[in-house]
Amino acid sequence: MADSYDFIIVGAGSAGCVLANRLTESGKHRVLLVETGGSDRSIFIQMPTALSIPMNTEKYAWQFETVPEPHLNNRRMHCPRGKVLGGSSSINGMVYVRGHARDFDEWQAHGANNWDYAHCLPYFKKAESWAFGADEYRGDQGPLAVNNGNNMQNPLYRAFIDAGVQAGYFETEDYNGKLQEGFGPMHMTVKDGVRWSTANAYLRPAMSRSNLTVVTHATVQKVLLKDKTAYGVRLRVKGQLKDYHANEVILSAGSIGSPHLLQLSGIGDEAVLKNAGIEVIHALPGVGKNLQDHLEFYFQFRCKQPITLNGKLDLWSKFKIGARWFFKKDGLGATNHFESCGFIRSKKGVEWPDLQYHFLPAAMRYDGRSAFDGHGFQVHIGHNKPKSRGHVHVVDSNPIAHPEILFNYLSHEEDREGFRDCVKLTREIIGQPAFDPYRDTEIQPGEQVQTDEDIDAFVRANVESAYHPSCSCKMGEDDMAVVDSSTRVHGIKQLRVVDSSIFPTIPNGNLNSPTIMVAEKAADLILGNAPLPPSNAEVGMEPDWQSKQRHSSPERA
Repeated sequence: MADSYDFIIVGAGSAGCVLANRLTESGKHRVLLVETGGSDRSIFIQMPTALSIPMNTEKYAWQFETVPEPHLNNRRMHCPRGKVLGGSSSINGMVYVRGHARDFDEWQAHGANNWDYAHCLPYFKKAESWAFGADEYRGDQGPLAVNNGNNMQNPLYRAFIDAGVQAGYFETEDYNGKLQEGFGPMHMTVKDGVRWSTANAYLRPAMSRSNLTVVTHATVQKVLLKDKTAYGVRLRVKGQLKDYHANEVILSAGSIGSPHLLQLSGIGDEAVLKNAGIEVIHALPGVGKNLQDHLEFYFQFRCKQPITLNGKLDLWSKFKIGARWFFKKDGLGATNHFESCGFIRSKKGVEWPDLQYHFLPAAMRYDGRSAFDGHGFQVHIGHNKPKSRGHVHVVDSNPIAHPEILFNYLSHEEDREGFRDCVKLTREIIGQPAFDPYRDTEIQPGEQVQTDEDIDAFVRANVESAYHPSCSCKMGEDDMAVVDSSTRVHGIKQLRVVDSSIFPTIPNGNLNSPTIMVAEKAADLILGNAPLPPSNAEVGMEPDWQSKQRHSSPERA
């Protein structure tokens, strides 16, 4: 006899942990939460500065890889996804960015009814506990702790903000508040020096409830369907297959896992399913399509002063940082080191920011390796509103076979143009007087990279994923939509998808925050609760580009 629940949630990640908490709050519903990975109780997950370790560790992350990307010199791109309690919120960079208000108005325009900024903002506020208090944009009573890390103790953080202002941009007091555009301190999901994943913020408080069952180290084989109605899932646990039944199944396996599970269950594009030898239960062509991601590269400079993190990369320094964090939960171990940032528009006519900066007082790779001997700093820069679209395709009926992933990065000319803007505008910003005491020679891209052709070649060879896959089960009502505005899968009863895969378009920023917001809002939809009333908070926009932005290029003047 199969175990029976009111809800089965597949995936204990950024969305799944939120749902597990909210759906069990009343005590009225029995909930099963299924996770392929295991415990997140590792110093390498909980210590913020160790962020590069879990994302590159098979134990904690699916080490997905794309097929050769045709517009990136046929490189196979790394695509790690969380495989642990907390999911990708346990392996990510802990950067907290909601996205621009217009990103969510764009969702509404794509057919995601009542997912505009006015309806989403109350759920952002519900989720968070902002360290500096509540206002009409920020909440301070939610589970998710958000702060400024070590409050920009290194002078390079302030230099980056000042350089942005000197280049003619705004300084924004709170890019998650009224005005995203500009330069300012960056926010992170850290509490008392510890990574504040959704496992810590949402799941752990709920695990003491008798109506929540958490099963780890379980592989979902497929969603159980009858007469186009979902009634449970089939799991492999400890080598044994077992069916679990539910009144409703919710897929929160992420932008790679959720479309893959739908396809394994016979829901998706007919040609894709047939090629994988899977019986078509329900033809839904949009499953796995519309895949989007952010790309970025590191703009690196040598530093004249020995004040960067490059001086802390030796084993003895790392030991001291780790020991201080272990005993006191503070110091350099208690931050992700991305403590200042910027959001700007790439050119005249762009309605809201489409470029994002993360500033780091070090010159190193994302895996923690030093870029060179000596001191340096870098800024991660990317074009955040890509036009390129890719796919996730099942290739085999075996659930453990990885799907085919193709982002089709830089297939659209506007995306290539966006990265040319990244190089030109960043040089202008770093060239400002604020960096004169610190800036030395350019390491990467290198001063020899000047023409559009040079930039295109550099980007093709060096750009990396920012690890923001999304939009592969998009929400809407058109023929390629996978879920409706209530997160229900079109044409299948009692089945929903709630995670970043249902974004119609990718927001201008990191995706953990909007994923949590989506889960908070979806929880009310699932439970039939009255939605939070829409906000009437003003959106900060500056339509007069010429008066606020200074560029030397004629097309931007």
